[in-house]
Amino acid sequence: MKYIQKTILLSLFILGSSYHSFAQKQFNALLVTTTRGWHHESIHAGVLAIQQLGVKHNFNVNLLEDNYGFTDKTLSNYQVVIFLNTTGDILNNEEQKVMERFIQSGKGFMGIHSASDTEYDWAWYTQLVGRMFHIHPAIQSARLNVLDASFPGLEGFANNKQWTDEWYEFGPDQVKDLKTILSVDEKSYDPKADWAANPQRAAVSGKGMGAFHPIAWYHNFDGGRAFYTNLGHVPSDFTDPTYLSHITAGIIWAATGKK
Repeated sequence: MKYIQKTILLSLFILGSSYHSFAQKQFNALLVTTTRGWHHESIHAGVLAIQQLGVKHNFNVNLLEDNYGFTDKTLSNYQVVIFLNTTGDILNNEEQKVMERFIQSGKGFMGIHSASDTEYDWAWYTQLVGRMFHIHPAIQSARLNVLDASFPGLEGFANNKQWTDEWYEFGPDQVKDLKTILSVDEKSYDPKADWAANPQRAAVSGKGMGAFHPIAWYHNFDGGRAFYTNLGHVPSDFTDPTYLSHITAGIIWAATGKK
């Protein structure tokens, strides 16, 4: 079965290297779903949704599930790499350099939800994402605040939209130029978390981030671009028009630099 999966993936990359297969599309996106830790239930829904967004908005989406073929030659065919609910250390040292060169060539990165729970020991990546996951409380409903209405795809979140998701508490900013477009109101939910009883984690707790709790942001970085959204834990997110509009805008900006 593993051989068959790799053969299919290799066929996709061979097809993707053909100019004619990509010529009529806006851009080409590589969708990475590799996990080395928690595997989100919403990954399957996310893959289907992003593939459908590609059809609707005329961009190619190729799926990479286990990093087979993550090389400079392969990535030269793409304008954006999307990390969809990735977790843990998913790239080796050589693959990390490939990713760095990809961004430095002027291309883009899109991180969804647990992309910020990925590659903690890779300093360049933590700066690319901008803020890294620390802890989260139970899934709850909360009110969202649009901080930059000029960025597209946020219309559905206006007027303190109520939203249910897994609200990440993030560590300190890894870079100084993050442009935050969406935040969550901690007064509308209980941000406290205590994982001391979790045998897979060190004793850790969270009290929230206070008056400014970022949820989605973007920035230019190391010659390229990066967009991140915390939303996307719940599978139903990927059938919600508001959320789909949000990630579409992020993908397009990351791929093209255009709003």
